[in-house]
Amino acid sequence: MNGIKVKIAIADDQELIINGLSLMLLNHPQVMVVLKNHGASLLLENLQKHLPEVLLLDIQMPITNGVELCKNIIKEMPNLKIIALTNFDDGHYVKQMMRNGAKGYLLKNTDQETLIHAIETVCHGQIFLDPQIQHHLFGQLSRSPELGYAAKLTRRELEILKLVAEERSNQEIAELLFISLRTVETHRLNLSQKLGAKNTAALVKEAIKRALI
Repeated sequence: MNGIKVKIAIADDQELIINGLSLMLLNHPQVMVVLKNHGASLLLENLQKHLPEVLLLDIQMPITNGVELCKNIIKEMPNLKIIALTNFDDGHYVKQMMRNGAKGYLLKNTDQETLIHAIETVCHGQIFLDPQIQHHLFGQLSRSPELGYAAKLTRRELEILKLVAEERSNQEIAELLFISLRTVETHRLNLSQKLGAKNTAALVKEAIKRALI
């Protein structure tokens, strides 16, 4: 985050969640909470007033459809990085939020380390998925191999794609799968070509859209 404080906004219908997240961020030297919005009321107006760089957005607030809310906010503030907050690791919601412009997906029971990591990740232009959600989505894929068939990926490519989404380096992937670095690089190139992705962030985003991770 380059030593400059990142401005954070939190929108949730539960005061307890807002206070808990704020407390975790309170003494961190690189972030600053500039907006605590209770519910969705006046959220867009307040965002435009305070101009945060990252929004922690509850997607299951009463009355309000968080998926559509995310879409509307991104339409007005395309540079805002939205991290969806939820109590559930539902793959359906994850895919919808990512399609509508969210850059991250975080469970509300997250710890401080994961929260900071999520903010750092989206600030660097990458996609962040809570580790519990990654595990859940990959489990869905394992139980439904036909999901990966449409993209014509091999089982090894799917394994590497999952590790790429976990931000593993090529060297780490090689060591974990007991294959050569050159083999990993070849698989990543093939993945990029098959999914039409120019970089790692685009690769992960496309994989999420296609329900591959």
